[in-house]
Formats: sequence, C-alpha cells, structure tokens
Amino acid sequence: MMPTRRNFALALSSMLLIAGLWHASPGEEKFITVASTTSTEQSGLFKYLLPKFTQKTGIEVRVVAQGTGQALQTASRGDADVALVHDTASEKKFVEDGFGVKRYPVMYNDFIIVGPARDPAKIKGMADAPAALAKIAAAQAVFVSRGDDSGTHKAELRLWKMAGQEPPTGQPWYRETGAGMGPTLNTTAGLAGYALTDRGTWLAFENKQDLTILVEGDKRLFNQYGVILVNPKKFPHVKADWGQAFIDWLISPEGQQAIADYKIGGEQLFFPNANEPGA
Repeated sequence: MMPTRRNFALALSSMLLIAGLWHASPGEEKFITVASTTSTEQSGLFKYLLPKFTQKTGIEVRVVAQGTGQALQTASRGDADVALVHDTASEKKFVEDGFGVKRYPVMYNDFIIVGPARDPAKIKGMADAPAALAKIAAAQAVFVSRGDDSGTHKAELRLWKMAGQEPPTGQPWYRETGAGMGPTLNTTAGLAGYALTDRGTWLAFENKQDLTILVEGDKRLFNQYGVILVNPKKFPHVKADWGQAFIDWLISPEGQQAIADYKIGGEQLFFPNANEPGA
C-alpha cells in the first residue's frame, strides 16, 4: 500500500528528529571556528586564552588566523562562527551589511614602528607616526609592508594618507610581503628595514636581530579589537549559541581578566576594554 502524504511527513519528521538528537548527543564534538587576526595567534594570546574557555565550557575553539580583511571575507562566506579582528570601520560595515549580528569591543594595544638600530631615516623618538613614514619615504629606506588588507595594513595605509602621500607601492624600497605579521617582521629583520607592527606580535617575536622600537606613543597608533557573531539568519549552520558563549566569556570579568593576565617578560600585551563606552 502506498504511504499517504501524512505518513510520509511523519516518517520524515521522525528521521529529522533522530538526526537532530544524534547531532546533539553527549558524544558530539563541540567546537566553533573563529576567523581572527594573525596578531592574536602569533602573539601567543590564543594559546594562553582559549584553553581557559574550553575548560570552562567544553567548547573547543578552532582558529583561522588571517589578516583582518581576509578574516572578514572568510566570515562573510559563512566559513566561521565568530570573527575577532582589529579594524573598527570594517567591523561596523560587516555588521551593517548583515554578515554579523553585533560588534563587541574586546581589548586594545598599539602599533609601533620598528627599524634598524642605525636608523638611516632618522625617525627614532618621533611622536608623529605619519611624519616618520614621510621621512622613511624621503630617505627611500627599506619599508616592509604586510600588503595583505589586514588591520595592520589598513592602519599603515591610513598613516600614509595622514602623511599627505599615496602608499609608495611599486617603489623599489617599499616591499610588500602579502603575509602575516610574524613573516613580515622576519623579512624586515633580514632586510634591516622599517615596518609597522602591533606591539603584541613584536613582544612575542624572537628574531628581532638589529630591529628596535623607533616610534611609539602617537594616539593615531591605537589598535582596537572587536568580536562579532556571524549572522545565523544568513548562515543557518552557524553555531550561534556556542559562538555567543565565546563572545560572552571574552567580555565577561573572567575573560577580560584572562586577557589582562597574558604577559611576556612581565609586559602586558593586550588591555581589556569591553565595558568602555565608544570602544
């Protein structure tokens, strides 16, 4: 006898229910994918931070470490559950375009300009970062750019604009790596050049050779990080509950304290500011 539509619907519902119960079974592997910056990975922050979250919740965090632009592209394809990046304008647009639910500020540090101790461009001690870039350009000293649409690269491009000139793409002294901060610093050290880097990656970077901090403290070098849940209405497969649990923990007193506690050589790398207005 042919099954009725009602019987077929009931059978299908039962199959979906069983599948759902299996998917939510106690033995299920609980994990989320976070598209994040190379700085959070290469600074060692995630290696320190994520086990604390997993221990508390049982949710593993798998990180795709990319430049901010690439990380947001990954998230905009629905290939991540959460984005943790550092370019506020791009983060806000990501949410406005419907790819993210809400942006939460998490923490900050700062950018610095590093270069060889002999400092051929004579920028050491300058408090004006755009003016320092202008001096590097005038001296045609080697400058190594990430060139990868990362948060650091975006910050560098803003500084060139503030200096009143276009980024010197194509100039022989201006090298673009198209790589993360660690590899870019390795190239900078090998060429005895200058580079813009976040302080966290710099402190964790071991191959400094003759490189040293030359410019710091300019308020325009402020580096804010934000976290966003990828929109489950746009991508139904997003693990919204677990992703939001991760965000809630990051901005909680416990998560914020864990961020503050991460240090290298006694120096704090990131400063929590989830509860500061306007961050």
